[in-house]
Amino acid sequence: VQLQASGGGLVQAGGSLRLSCAASGRTFSNYATGWFRQAPGKEREFVAAIRWSGGNTYYADSVKGRFTISRDNAKNTVYLQMNSLKPEDTAVYYCAAPSRPFTTGQTTKEYAYWGQGTQVTVSS
Repeated sequence: VQLQASGGGLVQAGGSLRLSCAASGRTFSNYATGWFRQAPGKEREFVAAIRWSGGNTYYADSVKGRFTISRDNAKNTVYLQMNSLKPEDTAVYYCAAPSRPFTTGQTTKEYAYWGQGTQVTVSS
């Protein structure tokens, strides 16, 4: 699975952004997809994940109620809608897929395929 994240940028606190993760390669619709982020000097952390069918979604407590993950398997794309952004959301955001189909996880160790990352900067 090859992944490419896009949609990052600079936004003021309280604003919104939508990230996209375009996939190619193996049957994307069989793979869960996760979003992670990494701020300077910090470890990469889980943000959200969605199962292969899109029927189940998972969120970190820090983004619950503000971020929404969704997918369009016909377009091989996963989205992360980010609303009510805060300065602490500033990070490089990565999309990722697990090493095996039909599995889901919330730790970096469970994901084998990573996109290149897109920078999100939220100004106060």
